[in-house]
Amino acid sequence: MLKNFHSFRNEHQVFDEITEPDVASVTRFMLYYLQRNLPHQALQIFKNRLRMGFAGNVVDEVMVALALKACRTEPRIGCEIHGFAIPSGFISYTTVSNSLMNMYSKTGQFERALCVFESLCCPDIVSWNTILSGFWKSEDALNFALRMNKNGVEFDPVTCTTVLAFCSDHGDFLFGIQLHCLIMKSGLDCEVFVGNALISLYSRWDHLLEARRVFDEMPKRDVVTWNAMVSGYTQEGDHGLEAILLFVEMVRGRMELDHVSFTSAVSACGHERNLELGRLIHGLTIKSGYGTDVSVCNVLISTYSKCEVTEDAKLVFQVMKERNVVSWTSIISLNEEDALTLFNGMRLDGVYPNDVTFVGLIHAISTRNLKKEGQMIHGFCIKTGFLLEQNVCNSLITMYAKFESMEECLKFFEELSCRDITSWNSLISGCAQNGLYQKALQMFFVAVTESKPNHYTFGGALSAIADAEDISLKFGQRCHSSLIKLGLNTDPIISGALLDMYAKRGSIHESQRVFDDTSQRNQFAWTAIISAYAGHGDYESMIKLFNQMEKEGETPDSITFLSVLTACSRKGMVEMGRQLFDSMAKKYQIEPSPEHYSCMVDMFGRAGKLEEAEEMFRRIPGQPRLSVLQSLLGACQIYGNVEMADRIAEDLLALEPMESGPYVMISNLYAEKGEWEKVAMIRRRMRNKGVRKEVGFSWVDVGGFLCLHGFSSGDKSHPQSDEIRQMAKCLGYEMKIRSEGEEEHFLGKFSNNVYLENTQSG
Repeated sequence: MLKNFHSFRNEHQVFDEITEPDVASVTRFMLYYLQRNLPHQALQIFKNRLRMGFAGNVVDEVMVALALKACRTEPRIGCEIHGFAIPSGFISYTTVSNSLMNMYSKTGQFERALCVFESLCCPDIVSWNTILSGFWKSEDALNFALRMNKNGVEFDPVTCTTVLAFCSDHGDFLFGIQLHCLIMKSGLDCEVFVGNALISLYSRWDHLLEARRVFDEMPKRDVVTWNAMVSGYTQEGDHGLEAILLFVEMVRGRMELDHVSFTSAVSACGHERNLELGRLIHGLTIKSGYGTDVSVCNVLISTYSKCEVTEDAKLVFQVMKERNVVSWTSIISLNEEDALTLFNGMRLDGVYPNDVTFVGLIHAISTRNLKKEGQMIHGFCIKTGFLLEQNVCNSLITMYAKFESMEECLKFFEELSCRDITSWNSLISGCAQNGLYQKALQMFFVAVTESKPNHYTFGGALSAIADAEDISLKFGQRCHSSLIKLGLNTDPIISGALLDMYAKRGSIHESQRVFDDTSQRNQFAWTAIISAYAGHGDYESMIKLFNQMEKEGETPDSITFLSVLTACSRKGMVEMGRQLFDSMAKKYQIEPSPEHYSCMVDMFGRAGKLEEAEEMFRRIPGQPRLSVLQSLLGACQIYGNVEMADRIAEDLLALEPMESGPYVMISNLYAEKGEWEKVAMIRRRMRNKGVRKEVGFSWVDVGGFLCLHGFSSGDKSHPQSDEIRQMAKCLGYEMKIRSEGEEEHFLGKFSNNVYLENTQSG
C-alpha cells in the first residue's frame, strides 16, 4: 500500500509538470482524491482545468459528474457547476444529471433534485434510485416507488434495499411484505444486501421466524447478514440465547467479526445475565482489536451493570481511549456516589451531555438526597435549555418530591409549558409519598381530563386512597370502575394496588375478590393478599395462603416474610416464626432487614421471652427504630421487668426526646409498681421539655368531594357540634333501650327454657 502511495505521489509530480494533461489523467486523479475523501483537491483540479478554457476540449461529462460528487459539503460550488453544465450542454448527459440530483439531495436541497429529475427525458434506474433515496418521509418514498412500478421501471437491488429501509411503520410493513414477493419473483433474493435488508425489516417488527427463514434460505451470506440476524435476536430482548448461539456459530465458522458483531453478542449476554460468556466475549474483543472500540465498550459497561459487576464496568470505562456521551451517561448512572464528579469530568473531556445524562444524574442526586446539588443542576438545565426535554422535567418533579420539597415541586409543575402523562404520574406519586393524599387525588382528577391515564396514574391514586384517613373509600371504588372500563384492571401492578387499597381501608372481601380475578398472580399479588390478611388479624387464612404460594412455585420476598413474621408475632407462634426467620437466609438467600429483626423482637416480647427479645434487639443492623423500642418497652410493662424497661427507656428517649409514648409507658410501669416518686419525676420531665401526648382522631364520611371529617374526644370545632352531640345522645339512648329490650327478651327466653327443663326432669 505504501509502495502504491509513493508510486502515485511520483505520478502526481509528473502530473503537475505536464502543461496540458489529457482528460483521462485528470479524471484518474480526481477519482483518486474522491476515494480518499479529499474532495477539495478534486475540485481544485477541476477548477484548474476550466481555467484552460475551451471546456469542450478540456472537460468531459465524467469530470463534471466527479466535480459534482465532490460538492457534497460545498452546495454553493455545486450550484455554480450546475450553471456551467446547462449552457455547455453537459446537463443532457444522464450521468451529470444523476450526480447533480445526488449533490442536491445530500446537501438538503431535495426540491431542486426533484426539479432536475422532472426535466429528464429518459431517466435511468440510477436517476430513479437517487430521487428515491432522497425522500425524508416514508410515505412519499413509497408513493414514488409505486410510480416507478407504474412506469414500468424494473427494480434493481438498490431500489429494493432503499424501499425496504423506508418500511418503518405498520402500514409500510405490509408494503415491505408485498415487495418481498416481488423480490422472490424477480430472483433478487439471491442478492446478499437485499437479503440483509429483508432480515432487518422482519427483525424490526419482531417477526423473527420470517427473518430467520430469509437468513437460512440465503445462498450467500456476508458479515452484515450474520450481524443483522444476531442484532434482530438481541433487539427483541427475549431471544438472547438464540443470538448467543448464532454468534458462536459465526466464531466457529471463522467469520470476520466486526464491532457490530461484538456489540450484539455482548448485549445478548446482558439480556440473559450470562456473565461468564460475557467475559469470554470481552476477551475475544481484546484479541480481535476491538477492546477499546467505543460502541463495544459501551455495551460491555451496560452488560456488566446488568450482571451487577460494577467494578468490571468501571474498569472498562477506565481503559477506553475515546469516550462519547453514551459512555459517560452509562458510568454516571452506574456510579451514583461519584455522579457529580463524573459529570464534571465529562464536561472537562469536551463531551456535551444529552437528556438521558441529566435523567441519570438527577436520579443519583435524588437517591443521595443532595438538595443543594439538585437545585444547581436544575439551574444548569435552565441555562442549557434542557428543560425543553420532557423526561428531564419529569425527573426534576420526582427529585423535588423525594426531597420532600412539595412546594417547589408543585411550583415547578405549574410552570411547565408542556405536560405528558408521566409528568402527572410523577406529581401524583410525589404527593402520595409525602402524605398529601387529598392533593394527590385532586391532581389525579385533573390528569384524567388533560391526558390519557395509564396504570401508573391509577397506581398513584390508589396508593393515596389506601394510605389516607380522610378520603372516602368510594373514590377507590370509582377508580376500580374506571380501570375495568379501560381494561387496565388485569395489569399486575394495578391488581396489587387495588388489593392493597381495599385491604388497608378495611374491605378484605374486596381484596380477596381482586386476588381471585387476577389471572397472573405474581410475587407482588401474593404478598399483597398475605399482608392484607395479616393486617386484619386472620392469621389462619394468611398462613394458608403463604403455604399455597410456596406450592405454586412463587418465591416469597422480604415483604412477604415481614407480613408472615408479624402474624406469627401477634398469634404467639414463636417456633414457627423462628423457623421462618432462619429460612430467609438459608433457603431463600434473603438478608433480614431491621424490620424483620423488629418483628422477632416483638414476637419474643409478646411471648414473655424478654432476654431473647433484648438479644435480638442488639443484633439489629444500624440504629434501631422507634417502633421496636416501644414494642420492647411495652413487653417490659406487661411482664413487669423494670430493670430492662429502664435500659430500653433511656435508648428510646435518646432517640425521640419529644415523643410522648415512651414517657407515658415508663410512667405507667412505675405506677403499677407503686414507685410514685419516679412517676412524678417522669411527669416533671415531660412538662419541662414541653412534651404533650398527641390527640387521637377518628374520621367520618359526611358526603361531598373528599369530605371525611376528623374529630377527637370532646371536640367542639365543628360548626354543628351542638346538633352532633344531641344526635349522639339520642342514638345512645336508643341503643340503651334496644340493648335492654334484647336483654329482657334473652332472660325471658332463658327462664322459660330452665322452667321446661326442670319440669321435664321433675
